[in-house]
Amino acid sequence: MNEQLLSVGIDMGTSTTQLVLSRLYIQNMASSFSVPRLVITDKEVVYRSDICFTPVLPDNRIDMQKIQQFVEEQYVKAGISKDDIQTGAVIITGETARKDNANEAVLSLSGFAGDFVVATAGPDLESIIAAKGAGAHTYSKDHSTSIVNIDIGGGTSNLALFQSGELVDTGCLDIGGRLIKVDQQTHEITYIAPKIRQLAEQRGIMLALGQQVTPESLKPIIEEMVKLLEESVGLRAPGDFYDTIITNKGLKLEKSIPCISFSGGVADYIYHEAAGDVFQYGDIGILLGRAIAESPLVKELTVARAAETIRATVVGAGSHTTEISGSTITYTEESFPIKNIPILKLASVDEAGDSDRLAAAISDKLSWFKLNNDLQRVAIAIEGKNSPSFAEVQKYARGLYKGMSELLEREYPLIVIVHHDMAKVLGQTLYALLDYKKDVVCIDSVQVDNGDYIDIGKPIAEGKVLPVVIKTLVFH
Repeated sequence: MNEQLLSVGIDMGTSTTQLVLSRLYIQNMASSFSVPRLVITDKEVVYRSDICFTPVLPDNRIDMQKIQQFVEEQYVKAGISKDDIQTGAVIITGETARKDNANEAVLSLSGFAGDFVVATAGPDLESIIAAKGAGAHTYSKDHSTSIVNIDIGGGTSNLALFQSGELVDTGCLDIGGRLIKVDQQTHEITYIAPKIRQLAEQRGIMLALGQQVTPESLKPIIEEMVKLLEESVGLRAPGDFYDTIITNKGLKLEKSIPCISFSGGVADYIYHEAAGDVFQYGDIGILLGRAIAESPLVKELTVARAAETIRATVVGAGSHTTEISGSTITYTEESFPIKNIPILKLASVDEAGDSDRLAAAISDKLSWFKLNNDLQRVAIAIEGKNSPSFAEVQKYARGLYKGMSELLEREYPLIVIVHHDMAKVLGQTLYALLDYKKDVVCIDSVQVDNGDYIDIGKPIAEGKVLPVVIKTLVFH
């Protein structure tokens, strides 16, 4: 069986909103005698939209009407009807994700396609999405190295660190191209972000609203912003302003990082020289990109050219890969279907230690899925063991129990996904640790990754297996 799907990815960021249309080629890779296994065999970008500034109302809420109008206009330009679209993703990121009506805006767009992945991404999840869109995880895996991707947008710089293809850590700084806005005609400053104003005052740099500026007069403050980025990846020791500029947290720099990639709108001007007025976008994005290109970030680290820059976070949604779970599942209540659950996949190093190390890794990485300190519903994925011993099962169960303590406060069931065949014994052990008072869903024989979402259907085959749909955000 060969099939084609038309997929749309819509990204509403701090500064810009855009979409990408992709054609996904689906094939059943199973034999005639097996359960169907549908995978994406190829993908083709068929339309890249215009890029518009994200419209905001005077009360600082997202202008949903203008967003919908923009999307409809792009569909017309692409020559497609929304009824032609079978799948997609709506992602809202950056400062826009903090608007009062962010969730309402995302849901209002989900009607523009079929079975959507819908995500309001906090800074950590945005870091992951952008880095994978830039291809940093692939570069890290192919070269067996560490690489940090810095996605520099209008309001923030999102960092994601990979080691041999596995996500190790994330961070975010309040550094971006639109934190100082400049009138395109008069070259007068029209906006200064509070932290940048504070940085200028602390460094004795003249910066004021209405001040007419030149590239030379802005150089001191931009150099300070670049130094903070250098501190974030370990090229400089953290200075007195580093903790202030952090959005939520910085990277844990346990080892030196040899490679770097850049994405986001500012990245275009790290890789390319801009033509025309440096203030053509009404901000300092071009100047910030130029300064980074001349900094130790580029001169001292190996630069891996990003597959995408400004469009790194735009996703065509995905590989809706239907799989069947293994026959050793555990579920304590038939609370299905369960839909649209983001995956937290632990790295192999997290599973290598004892239960306390496993618990610490889970507890720490759950913060990737927080927005305004509110934890989303999350499924924890591990590799597990083939033919695990009793002690190994106990280690995993205790680590999951301790690490998922914050999830225990939520009403929904604990969801654990294991690659190897051990879900029944692990799920039952975990259920016992919970004193049989918390619903558990533990499934195996399913391969997922960070950035994936999962749907779990109702039990089939006399309740022995669960149909699973893995929604992989497909990055271009």
